[in-house]
Amino acid sequence: MKAIFLITLCAGTLAAQTGADWPTYHGTSMSQHHSMLDQLTPANIANLELKWVWQAHSMEKFEATPLIVNGVMYVTEAPNNVVALDPQTGREYWVYEHKLPEVTYNCCGKVNRGVALANGMVFVATLDMKLVALDAATGQKRWEVTVDDYKKGYALTNAPLIVKDKLIIGTAGGELGIQGYIAAYDVETGKPRWRFNTIPQPGEPGHDTWGKDAKGNESWKHGGASIWLTGSYDSQLNLTYWGTGNPGPDWNPSMRPGDNLYSDSVVALDADTGKLKWHFQFTPHDEWDFDSVQTPVLVDANWKGAPRKLMLWGNRNAFYYVLDRATGEFLHGSAFAKQTWAQGLDAKGRPIKAPSRGPSAKGTLTFPGVQGSTNWYSPSYNPKTGLFYLSVWDDYSGTYYSWDQTYEQGKWFVGGAVQGEVPATRRLRINRRDPKNGYGAVRALRYETGERVWEYRMGDVTEAGILTTASNLLITGNREGHFLVLDARDGKLLWRRYLGGQTAASPVTYMVNGKQYISLAVGHSLFTFGLKEGTPTIPAQ
Repeated sequence: MKAIFLITLCAGTLAAQTGADWPTYHGTSMSQHHSMLDQLTPANIANLELKWVWQAHSMEKFEATPLIVNGVMYVTEAPNNVVALDPQTGREYWVYEHKLPEVTYNCCGKVNRGVALANGMVFVATLDMKLVALDAATGQKRWEVTVDDYKKGYALTNAPLIVKDKLIIGTAGGELGIQGYIAAYDVETGKPRWRFNTIPQPGEPGHDTWGKDAKGNESWKHGGASIWLTGSYDSQLNLTYWGTGNPGPDWNPSMRPGDNLYSDSVVALDADTGKLKWHFQFTPHDEWDFDSVQTPVLVDANWKGAPRKLMLWGNRNAFYYVLDRATGEFLHGSAFAKQTWAQGLDAKGRPIKAPSRGPSAKGTLTFPGVQGSTNWYSPSYNPKTGLFYLSVWDDYSGTYYSWDQTYEQGKWFVGGAVQGEVPATRRLRINRRDPKNGYGAVRALRYETGERVWEYRMGDVTEAGILTTASNLLITGNREGHFLVLDARDGKLLWRRYLGGQTAASPVTYMVNGKQYISLAVGHSLFTFGLKEGTPTIPAQ
């Protein structure tokens, strides 16, 4: 670790966004990925220009979302370095370098999605299961704790969530036979505060949803239900919400009879104690690896004429859901993309599975494919338009295979495979793509009904998150290498630049010294844009 420059940082808060900063992974703990800044508008966005580029030294996927607080930007460089930057110029203030062991056990690239900020510290979770607190002014380590044994297949890839005096994280490793959990630690000391098991242990509610396989093995012991993404928090209810991953093995469901709680679910936990208040399982007894690791978007809005605390959820399984976030009551569900695995949802939101669509020895063609109809990248809700926006893979399928597999520590435990024409995590050159293999789009849905209002269709699929603003801009990227700004009201393209790399992260916007900026990771670099000097603006509110 090298300290290059010293900065002064006041204690940051993640409970509310001031407007100028981007203080937590989703912007605020409500996870709407929406900004109240309005200096950039449809009228002046044509004057957007590149201000600076920060080039990472890593060739891993750049999935991190930067945070900006009090005039300093903090971003992770894969696998687990932390960098403090000047958000106006991209100049490095300091770099913390975390040394990993030669081998770590993690799925889908050595990635990290970001940091958390509180009490003058920067917090990062690592692939070798460390939770590290850094001094925000210098990058010097304040404390470090070991969360679990990474050799058992555990990893930490999500940005932590700060709630009051606690730092909350979740464990990845669902394809390596882990027992997933969510855990809280003391911000000042790193001492454990509580733990919630996403695979219920013997004697815990839900444990009986994991049956024994044909050989008498207890399936819960390697059940998965990992955590990929930062949760949300409702300060009035004092509930924190987290989406959980698939059960294991992924594609041999006969090895784990039952609904397999709390995999493929959202869990609502008391933020002080970690006790489960309610859960909703999107895909019981998942056969297709339909992780529910998407963002719990919290919205206070009218529901059938009365104010209600809602949760909006675009799920990997191709269904859009509206839940009551106080109680977990299912309010609405409808398909937003082509799917063939379910005949629909019943009155309580449980899927009615279509016959003969699960994995098989000969292979079963099913929509959507293994990437799902959307995934971990951030959706957005704009309270001005009343629309929910998400990145979609549509008309996209996979052929699902199943076979028997014995668990071995440190090896993939998936019980099958999926064959598809579209690579799930790495792009092909565009001229090798065939339209019959599906397409990517930004899609706008009415929050009450899931009805499609508009879509912006792309030439390739997309892994980019979405940001909206109070001036009705929608900002995103795509796998083709474009950085895009659309009109959030109708999907009209307002501005586009080719940056040459794949986007697999979510954009942010912030203001420093009266000027609004947009930052987005593309390829292996972080690009930051602002208005040309002299462009007319309106004051930010």
